[in-house]
This record gives sequence, C-alpha cells and structure tokens, in this order.
Amino acid sequence: QVQLVESGGGLVQAGGSLRLSCAASGRTFSSYAMGWFRQAPGKEREFVTAITWGGGRTFYADSAKDRFTISRDNAKNTVYLQMNSLKPEDTAVYYCASARSFPLRSAEGYDYWGQGTQVTVSS
Repeated sequence: QVQLVESGGGLVQAGGSLRLSCAASGRTFSSYAMGWFRQAPGKEREFVTAITWGGGRTFYADSAKDRFTISRDNAKNTVYLQMNSLKPEDTAVYYCASARSFPLRSAEGYDYWGQGTQVTVSS
C-alpha cells in the first residue's frame, strides 16, 4: 500500500516562507518521479512542480518559478517543497503525488496522492 503524507503547511504572512515535506512509503521511492499540485477553493487542481526519480530534472509552473524549489532525499523517502516570497494567491491545499508516467505536468501522470496540507498566506 503506497502512502504519501504531507506536512509543513500553515498560516504565513505574504512574503514569508514555508517548507512542505512529503514522506512516502510502500513503493521504491527512488524509482519514481514526484510532484506537487495545489487546489484553491473553487478552482481546479493545478500543477506546481515535479522532480525526476534521481532529482536530475525539475519542472515548475510559471507561478512557482523563481520562488519555489522542489528537492528530494531518496535515503529518507521524502520530497520537499521550499516556498519563498509567498503571496495570498498561493493559498491552497497542497498535494504531493507519485508519478507513474510522463507528462509530469499533468495530474494524469500520477497514481498515488497524499491527503494534502493547507497553506494559507495572509496579506
């Protein structure tokens, strides 16, 4: 049974930072690409960022570029999302997901999802 557990969400003021973590189990973590998506109230889930199995390639949505950084520690079966210069429009539930195939920018490429962690950015 694959399990993904996110943590690190919370309330932060605009301009602040948060670091999300996603701990994985039940699958050979180092063999799969991982991604982060988010969903704001009343909006569809959207791609934020993804990282290949070895961490050699990363992908970012335009909204995340230059502010967010994805990384992974395969020894700890964990993927991270460092978010800096947060804006109120970043407020959403953030989900990590384990990929089964490309394209990594589409939710269709992922077969396991975490329960999500709330990020709220106040103005």
